[in-house]
This record gives sequence, structure tokens and C-alpha cells, in this order.
Amino acid sequence: MSEGVLFPASIIGSMPRPTFVKDLIAGDRPYSPEDYERFMGSAIHYVVALQEAAGLDVLSDGEWWRKSYIGVIAELAHGFELSTNPADGRPWTIVVDELSPKQPGFIAKEIAFLKTLTDRRLKATLPAPALLGERMWDPERSARAYSTRDAFVRACVPILRREVELLRDQGVSIIQIDDPHLCLFVDPEVRAQYDDPERAADFAVDMDNQVVAGIDGVTVAVHLCRRAGARARGEAEHRGGYGPIMEQLGRLTVDHLTMEFTSPSAGDMSVLAKLPERIEVGLGCVSCQPGQIDSPETIVQRVEKALEHLAPERITLNPDCGFAPGSAADVSIDEVFVKLRNEVEAAGRLRDKYGGSRG
Repeated sequence: MSEGVLFPASIIGSMPRPTFVKDLIAGDRPYSPEDYERFMGSAIHYVVALQEAAGLDVLSDGEWWRKSYIGVIAELAHGFELSTNPADGRPWTIVVDELSPKQPGFIAKEIAFLKTLTDRRLKATLPAPALLGERMWDPERSARAYSTRDAFVRACVPILRREVELLRDQGVSIIQIDDPHLCLFVDPEVRAQYDDPERAADFAVDMDNQVVAGIDGVTVAVHLCRRAGARARGEAEHRGGYGPIMEQLGRLTVDHLTMEFTSPSAGDMSVLAKLPERIEVGLGCVSCQPGQIDSPETIVQRVEKALEHLAPERITLNPDCGFAPGSAADVSIDEVFVKLRNEVEAAGRLRDKYGGSRG
């Protein structure tokens, strides 16, 4: 991950969407396709400049090209329908037909544009297959295409796999699979809802592994999202330490895991000692909760807790989660800039104390 620099400062993926960007994504104005591309490209130029000014070593485009992080699968494959979730009235992308390729390279195109704006290391993010199954399969409306949720999840694997191959060929530095579904199994209440929670967690890992199997020349990561932005979205926060899924984490065939630790509900960092030594850790040491700004001193203290269990060369600094927790959340991009600047300041202090480069 760090290419010779200790404690690289990274971002998880998403950045807050200003009203201007939300307006573009909503598509309510009669912009031409050419104007849309120009306006959004300018917006992404800004968010890249913000990250560079903060001093980050690893950047993203904020995921601003995407109308929906989960719904990006509908850009990659036919078979989906935009509907309304009867539970809450929110937009709901749901599978209704068998999947077939639609726009392979949609996410790789994001990276191609990003490479024209910066020479820093770049991260691309994709939703995990099991996450898509959790959010986009309905037992009534999807069953004609896929009789079970697991069958739909398996069908997502080759679609995502092709995008990973194209991202690798595009020269991205890090490909990150975001898997909040796997992290559901840290919560005893969630585990109790499954007949066999171990099998369900194993299935999520197997699907992630199939998406990235044999991908070389790029750092492959899994973000173990605890839905740290749940309070900003008005959703339930799942509690419990990582202990119940440590066996599954050890089976992930990836180079890097991002793990959230700013909340007491995430448990003790001692679990880090149980990870295989081949795996580096993106340490969630910066809160992404609106209104909470961690000082550089607080961030350093969190990293030093992790250093009790991990060598310095295995640690990357990052926020707990992405900074755009759903389209309805109001998150200040100026506040996020301060958070990222403090993260970078903490990384610099750690390099001064423990050596600036990997041994």
C-alpha cells in the first residue's frame, strides 16, 4: 500500500457531495450530456485538489460520477429496475432479469479520468457481491430471474470480476471491495437471524475471493465497513468486536483490510494480532461522524494502540468509513478537509517518531 513510506494517509472512498454535485446527479435540470461531463469533471477536479491540499498519499474521486454506490452495478449490467422500496419509500434498484454485461469499464473510466488530474496513488472501489445480494434481491420481484439470493450473488461475481480486470489494466494502485455485509456478522442480534451465520459469512468471503482471484500487480483490499456513518443516515449501528469473523478475515485472499476502530462498539484492537502477517491494515483512526473532529494527538494515540499488535510497515491511516453516507445525509466538505488534514498531520508525527520509510 505505502510504496516505501510508513503510515501512508488514505481515504476510504466517498467524499461529501455538495449541493451542486447532488443537483447534477439528480438530473432534474436540462443539462446536455456534454455540460454534465464538463460540470462533473470540474467538480471532481476540485475534490482531488482538496485531497492533495490536505496531503493525502492515496486519493479517490469521491465516487461522484456514481448516482448510487450500490446502484453502480446497474451501470455494469442489464437486469435491474429502478423502483421504490415499500419499507421506506426510498429509490431502490432491484434485480428483475438475468444479468448480462452492459458497460464494462464504467468504473475503470473513473480512474482513467482521475489519472489526468493527479500523480498520487489512486483507489477504486466496488461493492461486494454479498452486499448486492443483501440490498438488491427481493423474494417476490427477483425470484423469476434468480430463485435464491445466493444465486443472484453468484451471478454478480463475473460482472464485478471483469471490472477488477479492467481496473488493473488501467493502472490503478488499489482496488477495494466494500463489504459491510460481512461485518453484519459481528453483531449477535444479526447472527441470530441466520440459521447458520458461519456459513453465510463464509459465503460472503468466498464471493469476495472469487472476484479478485489471481489479480496481480495491484493492491487488493476489502473494506470491513461497520456502517460507521449509520447515525448520519438514520440507520441502526451494528455493534460487536471483530472476534466472531476473524476466521473469515484470515481466509480473505487480499493484501489489505480496512477496519474501523474509532467507536468503542468496534471492540478491542487486540484482534489485529490474529490477522495473517501477509495482510496490511488500513486503520480506521479518524471519525467520519459529522461534528466530530479528531485532533492529530488523538489519531496518533489510536495508531499507537494498533502498534502494540502490528508492525509499523503494516499500517495505513484512514477514516473509519466513507464521508458520503447516503444521498440524504448533510455532511460538510469543509469539516472533512480538516479531518483529513489532521490525519496527514498525525501520519507525519508518526513517521518522525518511528522512521519515515519502510525498513
